[in-house]
Amino acid sequence: MPDRHRSYPTGILAVALLSSALTMAESRPFTLEEVMSAPFPSGLVAAPAGGKVAWVANARGVRNIWVAESPDYRPQAITSYTEDDGQEITELAWTPDARGILFTRGGELAPYAPNPRSNPLGSEQAVWEVSLAAGAPRKLAEGHSAVVSPKGDRAAFVLKDQIWSVSLAGDEKVAQFVHARGRAESLRWSPDGASLAFVSAREDHSFIGVYGVSTRTLRYLDPSVDRDVEPVWSPNGKQLAFLRLPASKAASLFGPKRSGEPWSIRVADLQTGQGREVWKTGEGRGSVFRGIDGDTQLFWAARDRLVFPWEGDGWTHLYSVPIAGGDARLLTPGEFEVENVTLTPDRRDVVFTSNQNDPERRHLWRVSAETPGPTPVTRGEGIEWSPVITSNSRIVLLRSDARWPARPALIEPNGSLHDLASAPGDFPAAQLVIPAPVEFTAPDGLRIHGQIFLPTGSRAAGRHPAVIFIHGGSRRQMLLGWHHMEYYHNTYALNQYLASRGYIVLSVNYRSGTGYGMEFREALAYGATGGTEFQDVKAAGLYLRSRPDVDPARIGLWGGSYGGYLTAMGLARASDLFACGVDLHGVHDWNLEFSGTVNAENHAQQEEWARVALASSPLADISGWRSPVLLIQGDDDRNVAFSQMVQLVEALRKQHVEFRQIVFPDEIHDFLTHKHWLTAFQAAADFFAEHLGGKE
Repeated sequence: MPDRHRSYPTGILAVALLSSALTMAESRPFTLEEVMSAPFPSGLVAAPAGGKVAWVANARGVRNIWVAESPDYRPQAITSYTEDDGQEITELAWTPDARGILFTRGGELAPYAPNPRSNPLGSEQAVWEVSLAAGAPRKLAEGHSAVVSPKGDRAAFVLKDQIWSVSLAGDEKVAQFVHARGRAESLRWSPDGASLAFVSAREDHSFIGVYGVSTRTLRYLDPSVDRDVEPVWSPNGKQLAFLRLPASKAASLFGPKRSGEPWSIRVADLQTGQGREVWKTGEGRGSVFRGIDGDTQLFWAARDRLVFPWEGDGWTHLYSVPIAGGDARLLTPGEFEVENVTLTPDRRDVVFTSNQNDPERRHLWRVSAETPGPTPVTRGEGIEWSPVITSNSRIVLLRSDARWPARPALIEPNGSLHDLASAPGDFPAAQLVIPAPVEFTAPDGLRIHGQIFLPTGSRAAGRHPAVIFIHGGSRRQMLLGWHHMEYYHNTYALNQYLASRGYIVLSVNYRSGTGYGMEFREALAYGATGGTEFQDVKAAGLYLRSRPDVDPARIGLWGGSYGGYLTAMGLARASDLFACGVDLHGVHDWNLEFSGTVNAENHAQQEEWARVALASSPLADISGWRSPVLLIQGDDDRNVAFSQMVQLVEALRKQHVEFRQIVFPDEIHDFLTHKHWLTAFQAAADFFAEHLGGKE
């Protein structure tokens, strides 16, 4: 077993790695294994004391928790897992004294934990605790979403939708706090640890519940028919603010939602249980709630102001409003979108990420919770996200760029970034290409953004085979560098690998994605209501065909999930343009995804939605599908029904279309094992080499 306190390479060693990579660039081409070898960090969280931070690093499928602390911030692993076993580590929560961390190990129960390695003993999802001082992690209980009491004596967690409690001293049995109807979510301790707030989700409505620990009482604050979510305590623990999202019978379809019944912010008094409206959106833009990327959507800032996201001007921005009520004040004006948000320890300022002044990247900004006008914290050609602020007021973040993948970094007093981790010694950073931004126009006139990867060196001359990459989501945006989501961190690696083999790769930010405002995201007739994104995929193919460095007869498609859907759409509707495709866990008939979930006022309306959904699906145009395709999916997919692949294979057989299939038994949608990612991507590269003539 490796040293429990092994360290990442940093500082001078990282420079040495770059020098080594430059030498390697002049020798052999890199392998897929090498370009996918860098650990991916996630779950960055600051401790309440000691200036410490922790994160999870996934190194070739082996997940471990790392910690760095003041003053030198030298990273150390505090767990010693050694296998690519597909068992996630998430939901890191520090103890108040910063001497230990609680975490969840194992995937989501739906209704059973994922078992992607087909372990005959099965798998579980459980809450664990690990001490920074010594000793192996100890299992506390089955469950997830543990939150530690401010008193440090116990943690509350969720098991089978109910709230449970476990003593951190190990002197009590696991006990149930709350047994109630609905599904318990968003657990939040009061500042004094006397009460626990949570969301009780009940299908078409939800309540804000408060459990009194010593009194063993349960109350629901200001109940209504709507969805009350995102509770946040006042600093004195006497009030709770939350969002109220109006009840709706709107269809559960992938389609535009540009307006709806206005949502509001409410504040409830803990003693009386009564609530009042603090602020409410108007009609039109911003009337449908659009959240930021994070666990919290509502922040109780200094001077009793509430900070929240709203896209009242068509862009996801931060606003603040006094708890006494009044007009919302726009803090982040401009045509850009805010994503990650955190309050400073004094609650006076907000640190956030956005694509302000750099649409295809992310940088950190800082703004007062009262006064508009963000100031930049980071800038340049890198990508920064997930900022946290330590107890000694240092900012730690995750970052990447076009060549170096994601790693945690500390912002020094002079504004420079000090990496806390780096890639392994054989990582081929110097051999990677720097993607360039491109734009092209869809048939209906919409401007579409993307990134293009061009082969370099001896592979740069002549006409090349080309591949279009289509992201999933569809609420995603690909960037000019290694992505902040692990799924797209992996796909960026394959795009770089294909470019190194002589392909021109075009990554497309099609309509209904993020980064370009509400109207682009809520594109008319997208998804199951019309499939208008196909126009962007076809426009990307025509753009490549027009380039003098592309062989127009050798253009392929690939993507996963929503990208698999659009890959299949391209092959079904434009096999004359696209020579082949690789479809990972794609949607092929929208009706399979929404059966039993679509609300309709009458049977005729439901029939019309079903007709449009099918017409917006690849299976509606299967008669035009001629190009070969590689299909890949895990049969425990919890996002896209495995029957989507089954149904498409049946249709392709009837059409006598060449297809190949890779099925991973017991694997989920976002592959949990590094082995399966490598298998899928190597098969994709081989498939493209065979059908497009690229180098392998």
